[in-house]
Amino acid sequence: QVQLVESGGGYVQPGGSLTLSCAASGFTDKRRCVAWFRQAPGKEREGVAAIYHFYGNRFYAASEKGRVTISHEYAANTVSLEMSDLRVDDTATYFCAAVISYANECALTQSSYKFWGQGTQVTVSV
Repeated sequence: QVQLVESGGGYVQPGGSLTLSCAASGFTDKRRCVAWFRQAPGKEREGVAAIYHFYGNRFYAASEKGRVTISHEYAANTVSLEMSDLRVDDTATYFCAAVISYANECALTQSSYKFWGQGTQVTVSV
């Protein structure tokens, strides 16, 4: 009964900021990786950032570090992705993903994750 629900997507102008949220339910163990991926039309899904929920370790894609911040509310089982200085090419469907992990490290590869949300659309446009 694991469920991940994304929210916060929408339209934003270039240079603006947006925060996405992922609400997780059904997990019995907080030792898990939670990650954000994005996929633009015609492009492969790519990892943006991840967090080890239990300890708060953060992992970022090299291309996004500095513009993106991932955070979590431990007790509430939520993970947020704060994005700033948005560009048109940030337009994509953003997905929340999770996997049980005991390694205290999180990968940013799609195949590493077992649970996925439905995605939320982010459109950066003038």
